[in-house]
Amino acid sequence: MVLTSGQTSDYIGARVLLRSLPTARTLLADRGYDANWFRKALTERHIQPCIPSRKCRKVPIPHDPSLYRQRHRIENAFARLKDWRRIATRYDRCPDLFLSACALAAIVMFWL
Repeated sequence: MVLTSGQTSDYIGARVLLRSLPTARTLLADRGYDANWFRKALTERHIQPCIPSRKCRKVPIPHDPSLYRQRHRIENAFARLKDWRRIATRYDRCPDLFLSACALAAIVMFWL
């Protein structure tokens, strides 16, 4: 888990995580991660990107819609994280404490 500032774009924040990605066949992401350099970096690591194209692309890049539907599980996990009031309202000003609270909530969610 990596915490970025609120105004940071999704694919800029993904640059930080790119080196630490585990081996996988496919990466599911939303339109915010649609960037040519990100797709190229994933294919160099032999990871197939399943990212819908942004609406402003002149030539849309196809993706697997049936596989992309599985992304609802990721969204559900974030929704469950926001059930924790401390995380939803971001009581912790220090980024380290906030990230620790997120990690603790994720651990508890995993076991429940």
